Amino acid sequence: MTRTQTGTVLLTGFAPFDGRTTNASWAAVQEVAGTWTGPPELVVVRLPVSFRGARQVLREAVAEHSPALVVCVGEAAGRSAVGLERVAVNLIDAPIPDNDGSAPVDVPVIAGGPTAFLTTLPVRACLAAAQELDVPVEVSTTAGTYVCNATFYALMHLLDRTPAVPTVRGGFVHVPCVREQVRVGEPSLPTPDAASALSAILRAALDPASGAEPRRSVGTVS
Repeated sequence: MTRTQTGTVLLTGFAPFDGRTTNASWAAVQEVAGTWTGPPELVVVRLPVSFRGARQVLREAVAEHSPALVVCVGEAAGRSAVGLERVAVNLIDAPIPDNDGSAPVDVPVIAGGPTAFLTTLPVRACLAAAQELDVPVEVSTTAGTYVCNATFYALMHLLDRTPAVPTVRGGFVHVPCVREQVRVGEPSLPTPDAASALSAILRAALDPASGAEPRRSVGTVS
């Protein structure tokens, strides 16, 4: 059996930020954890909304659990569909400070790293699996330039640079805000719907027959 059939799944969400009391990503991740029946084992970890801290907690979780699949989940205000992110760019351009008060502008996530990394999730298979549930889902080509993108980039850089985990699939998914977070008329998605989509995405990514996106970086940063 391949590692994607037997290894642990690591699923992460984020803590609240910008004065809010809820983060839709963590709510969805907790919902997945409450309904997951395995196999394989599912480990969920809450990341701080911190450029430095999220990377550190994620790195420690990967080292501790040796997952076969890592999916990080973030909240995307203004979106109405679950978004399968294709590309992480080596750029931080923070529109607001993170929870540590840091707001870097026009700096790389990792100095000297490639310009970008592509997800290694089987995007089309994940998309089809979520669409079967009638949950709005889309493929996205931008994860932004805030902590979500920085975490996505750090994950792919870690997996790319770790010879011991060449078969690990990794990627990032954005979920819309929940209704309590938005004003009337603004897009949102109920947590159970987001969680159902995430579960379907995980199952598709675990299926060896689904294929995988090639792990490859794009360019280099001088």
